[in-house]
Amino acid sequence: MDEQMTPRPEPPPSAGAPPDPADQPPPSGGLSLDLAFAALADPVRRAVVARLSRGPATVLELAEPFAISTQAVSRHIQVLERAGLVTRTREAQRRPVHLAPAALEELTSWIDGYRLLHEQRYRRLDEVLGAPRAGTGSTGSTEQGTERGERP
Repeated sequence: MDEQMTPRPEPPPSAGAPPDPADQPPPSGGLSLDLAFAALADPVRRAVVARLSRGPATVLELAEPFAISTQAVSRHIQVLERAGLVTRTREAQRRPVHLAPAALEELTSWIDGYRLLHEQRYRRLDEVLGAPRAGTGSTGSTEQGTERGERP
């Protein structure tokens, strides 16, 4: 009988709530959006990605435009690799760095989802703001101007 009197523990507040999208794993492919965006937050890494969009390059080739050491550029590439944005291959003694277009496509599709959502919201707002108001028409302002200009 005491067992019936003992209150049950209450579930945590979030047990019945829908899961927070921020707590969900990244969409398909295993690319971590956080890692990718953090990697692209640095201007050197963005420049490296821009250069790799034209084709593969070695660390020495990627380091040329920067006033930093090749070791520093190599560290930047490691960050991009961990984020899944670039890969390295071995071609004889060369180790070119390649852009991972699938990873960039995943970032682009994630961004496009929000872009489309906001475009729809702006279209609805345009419809609401562009709808004619009750009692006014295209001639309403002209008639009012004429009536004000005339004297009785």
